[in-house]
Amino acid sequence: MSILRLCSSRSSRPATLRELLLLPSGCHRCLQLRRHSVRSSELPWGFFRRNYSSIIPKKNVGKDQPCEKTRLLQVLEARMQQLQADNITEVKCTEVQFVNRINVTHDESHNSTNNLTFLPDQEFKKSLNLSTEAFVEEKIAKEQMGKKCHTEPAIPKTASAPRKWIEKLDKEKRNKTRRQLNIVKKIKESLQLSSTKSVTSAKTTETGSKSTSKGNVAKAPVTHGARPSVMSNREAKSNALHDFSVEGILAEVENLDQQLINWEPSAKLLEDQEGNRYGDAQRSILSYVEACAFINDLDRAHQCVMFHHRILTRRKQLNIKIYSVLMQLWAKKGSLSQIGNLFSLVEEAGLKPNLGCYMAALECMGRMENCSPHVIERCFQQLKEDGFTIQDLFKNCVFHKDEREMIMKAIWAVDPEFQLQPEPEVEICQSPLVKHFYSKIEPIKYPKLHLCLEQLKERFDRQLSREQEDTISISSVEATKPITEKMKRMRNRLADLRAKWHKSLLQAFREFKFHLAGDRSCSWKMNLYPYLCLLDDKEYVDIMIQSIANIPPNGEALLTIAKELGNRVYNKYSIRKKIKNEMVDKIKQIYYAYIELLAKDTELNNFLPREHMVKVEKEMNLGLSLLGEDSPWPHFLIIDLGTHLVDLMVHEIKIPMNTQSPSQERKFIPVLYHMYSFRSNKQIGFIKPHPILTELLSQAAETTLIFDSCVMPMVCAPIPWTSPRFGAYILAPTKLMRCVEGALQHQLLLEKCKSSDLHPVLDSLTQLGNCAWKVNKPILDLIISIFNDKGNEKLEIPPPLSEAPHMPKYDPKADISPAAKSVLKKKIAWVRKRAAEMHSLRMDALYKLSIANHVRDDIFWFPHNMDFRGRTYPCPPYFNHLGSDVTRAVLLFAEGKPLGEHGLNWLKVHLVNLTGFKKKCSLKDRIDYADKVMDDILDSADNPLTGRKWWMNADEPWQTLACCKEIAHAIRSPDPSKYISYFPVHQDGSCNGLQHYAALGRDVIGAASVNLMPEEVPQDVYSAVAQQVEEFRKRDAEKGVKIAQILEGFINRKVVKQTVMTVVYGVTRFGGRLQIEKRLKEVEDFPKDHVWDASHYVVQLVFSSLTEMFTGTREIQDWLTQSARLISKSGSSVEWVTPLRLPIVQPYHRTRTTLLRSNLQNLNLQISHDATQRPDTVKQKNAFPPNFIHSLDSTHMMLTALYCYSAGVTFVSVHDCFWTHAFTVDVMNKVCREQFVALHSQPILQDLSKFLVNKYRYNIPADRKSKKLQDYQRMMELLSKELKIGEFDLEKVKESTYFFS
Repeated sequence: MSILRLCSSRSSRPATLRELLLLPSGCHRCLQLRRHSVRSSELPWGFFRRNYSSIIPKKNVGKDQPCEKTRLLQVLEARMQQLQADNITEVKCTEVQFVNRINVTHDESHNSTNNLTFLPDQEFKKSLNLSTEAFVEEKIAKEQMGKKCHTEPAIPKTASAPRKWIEKLDKEKRNKTRRQLNIVKKIKESLQLSSTKSVTSAKTTETGSKSTSKGNVAKAPVTHGARPSVMSNREAKSNALHDFSVEGILAEVENLDQQLINWEPSAKLLEDQEGNRYGDAQRSILSYVEACAFINDLDRAHQCVMFHHRILTRRKQLNIKIYSVLMQLWAKKGSLSQIGNLFSLVEEAGLKPNLGCYMAALECMGRMENCSPHVIERCFQQLKEDGFTIQDLFKNCVFHKDEREMIMKAIWAVDPEFQLQPEPEVEICQSPLVKHFYSKIEPIKYPKLHLCLEQLKERFDRQLSREQEDTISISSVEATKPITEKMKRMRNRLADLRAKWHKSLLQAFREFKFHLAGDRSCSWKMNLYPYLCLLDDKEYVDIMIQSIANIPPNGEALLTIAKELGNRVYNKYSIRKKIKNEMVDKIKQIYYAYIELLAKDTELNNFLPREHMVKVEKEMNLGLSLLGEDSPWPHFLIIDLGTHLVDLMVHEIKIPMNTQSPSQERKFIPVLYHMYSFRSNKQIGFIKPHPILTELLSQAAETTLIFDSCVMPMVCAPIPWTSPRFGAYILAPTKLMRCVEGALQHQLLLEKCKSSDLHPVLDSLTQLGNCAWKVNKPILDLIISIFNDKGNEKLEIPPPLSEAPHMPKYDPKADISPAAKSVLKKKIAWVRKRAAEMHSLRMDALYKLSIANHVRDDIFWFPHNMDFRGRTYPCPPYFNHLGSDVTRAVLLFAEGKPLGEHGLNWLKVHLVNLTGFKKKCSLKDRIDYADKVMDDILDSADNPLTGRKWWMNADEPWQTLACCKEIAHAIRSPDPSKYISYFPVHQDGSCNGLQHYAALGRDVIGAASVNLMPEEVPQDVYSAVAQQVEEFRKRDAEKGVKIAQILEGFINRKVVKQTVMTVVYGVTRFGGRLQIEKRLKEVEDFPKDHVWDASHYVVQLVFSSLTEMFTGTREIQDWLTQSARLISKSGSSVEWVTPLRLPIVQPYHRTRTTLLRSNLQNLNLQISHDATQRPDTVKQKNAFPPNFIHSLDSTHMMLTALYCYSAGVTFVSVHDCFWTHAFTVDVMNKVCREQFVALHSQPILQDLSKFLVNKYRYNIPADRKSKKLQDYQRMMELLSKELKIGEFDLEKVKESTYFFS
């Protein structure tokens, strides 16, 4: 149709704005139509509206107009009938009221994790009472609304798909009628019950302020103290069984529906701030569309979205994020009409456009050469109508490439003077624990690195190139072995085989991808094709071939290998995505400006790293954004992709049977075999390498290891954490909060937080990551020499597989007895298990030592993140300071400090602590002991393997040896106080979990037992408990208890230590009995026939002793356990907020099984973190006490890290073990104690109680069953319970020498 025909044919009616999008800007008639459309207010979505269904193409519009009008009349008639049925005003309203109604006052911000306010107890109890007056007012309001509905019939917004609307209205009517009948039945039953009771009077109470959200109404539990009565006997007898208020019934229906909306089960955890759900279905579609966008397959992405949109049941699987991603794809093509269509689909799906949608529309308008300013203005108008501003768009959206410039071009087309307003100053975290830290009342000079600006830039360039390459090859520490001719021959043979494998895998991979591509007419079908196009074909093949060497000789579970392959593909894809979006240059530019804060040759030092990074980014606010939008793939997608790659490996990788004689290569056999094996009582699929391959790899003894760049330490200072989505590595994807594979609720919870509330956590993680390290070369060389010389299990250096026990020979033809056969089978199983353990330990040590050797001449950093409880961890998984004694011994601070006046004494104390010889002695006694054995210390430092070997008997031998060498260097220096030491000195908490419990409960006896009170010598809680158990045993022995008499002389510290240590972390009596049983079995003289009875008896005494010593501890632990049990029974996961305002949710849900079909086998994926499932009550209640304590010890550590940073002290931690230079131990100890007192001076338990009451008071059971109502009432009473605390004075902690020592 020409432009003239279009204008003339539509002159009799206003043009829709979608039609305006199709007209050129030069037509005067079109301009009139546009101006007319602006004045029209009938179409709130007029800018992007279509007047036809998205399902049926618009054809023969003129012919179908009578039919469309008929359908529209049908819709109107059906709607009027529904309104008439729902609003019957002719029926006489009675005075009947509903029994057991709860009118809970609803705080507007109850969904916020930061809101700790809740109603006072009196108001809360008052809100649970019945309100006759409130109900009468509500009923009158409903009647008025009903009349209004009769006089003003609703007009449907659109006539698209009228038949579907009729069906929808009919379905709604049936559902509502069914609910009405159910409520009428409930009313009759309740009134019949109440009519049989004598009611003396009706009590009416006034409710508090009305709720801001509708209908938080539920039935109140019937208590023993008062009998609910809301109507007189006369009214009950006359009206109870026959007459009832229809308006009241409808009000109750709406109230019930609203309560279900307000109820926040665990499934709400999978919603973001915009209300988008991120279940498996939504994440799968989003990942698919984003993958299509990455490979520029717009048609496939569009067909996928349309396929799900056409069918109502599938449409529910779409969220606004998916539509916005597709809009952004069309924006790149400059197709504004397609974006308009998608806006109509969004409205049809009942969703609200987000900023991403408007960003795509404006970007598209900016790319168009002659876009009408009126169209842009209409977009601005709709943007404002949805509650957004242009400032919000630039503040919250993520821009790639030239998207920001295109949007600015569109804006300047209608407002040439537009300028972005400067952002307001960043809010400061209001937590009283850090308010002083961020206030900066006094000038603060933060510490710098010991490197100059040019060195830091060069290091950044090295790290960037490493991450761009994805992988890094390093030399194995086994490379020092001499290379024989056989090794050369086997290595060449392996190289030839890998070349053939690469060729066959590449061909098979391309055939598999071509098969998945299929017919383009069926491109709406979701499969793995887009995920196989994200990388180059050769990269997939390299990933598969590299994984072969990582499979142990005894095989690995198919699920484990598939997950590893899938994750490696995702990591590479995330890096490629950032490179494609041209983020590299922007990050480099900002980082160069950021490190001016850290370099030693610059003056800038009055900003925190996060603050300076944000400041620099704001100053460079042009171009793309640094924030990434890495949508994590669903767990089953990663497994599915990895399983298909494993299938290719099993079928395509082959090896000749005779590898020694290449000339005889005729028969090829698979390198990998798929088989089934049992673990416990479950049959799982295994991938096992052929023994020929294992032997070939062993004989070749290759000396090159390949790692992903994200598992290596960084060679530059990490990117500071500025948000939950940006920090740590430059390009490699890193989560702020690590969690179970596939769990997303933690990330969504963090993103819902107020940004300022996360500042303390982000700053502490940044501070931990900014600590520079180097390798202790003499210790590393010594360890490598023992490692290559068959290892040493006593020194925790695993031996090679050649030292594994030999497999016993079994002759099936031999005539042996069944008993001997059984013994032989057990021995064979033990040998196999032992060989698997040795291989695992050997490879772990090989990786750690090889990485340490690779960075031996360099300075490196460990970026940090945290688990869902707030405990911090280094991101590199193999080599870090959280490792074993061997790993810790080879680490030194990269920056040294002089020992000072007391530094040498702290080195001596640290040495004695590592030996474990003088745990009960005072610090002075430990120093004296170090001086006494100084000859052994120096001998160990000079002759570690040939001398007296004193260091080998220590608890931590390698750290002891390293400390011996440091002390030797210090005392042999001209002035020990000026000796520059790089050695980290540790200060350990004394049973830190019990310390937090004792401080929470103010237990005087418990506090003294865990060194919260100043004493001359350290108190040993394990010995104290053992002594208390022994007293109980003696008392029972005198009474003639046989098992108590048998245990005489066997109760000691070692027997009870593990149970005492873990009881604070939720160990049960059953688990404690197993621990004690294991200890008793290790005692040679103890009669083995009485182990079970003795362990059962001792565990009872241990728990009784702890209850007597820590009275408040047990009460707090029981309160936490029971609270978690009732919360999880109500259908919600346990959530809380730490004193630093970090939100935490427990990811324990009922296990859901997902069947994943593949060519190799069908995998049953056991998913226990799915927030759409009901919480696992047992796990929730058992885990809450230890997780809560872990969140407190992480809070204490973060506070110590922040205040040490402001004091210029180097600080790192291993949970409750704090590290610093010997020179600054005194300062760190002072800060540590002050922050512990500050933390526990806060009303932690009271704040927790308030938060839980406010969070879960809306979990009112919808079905009103008496048991569930009782559980609800019991939960609210328990959560609001005030716990009694003791009289311990927290200030004494500041004077306690052995609190951390």
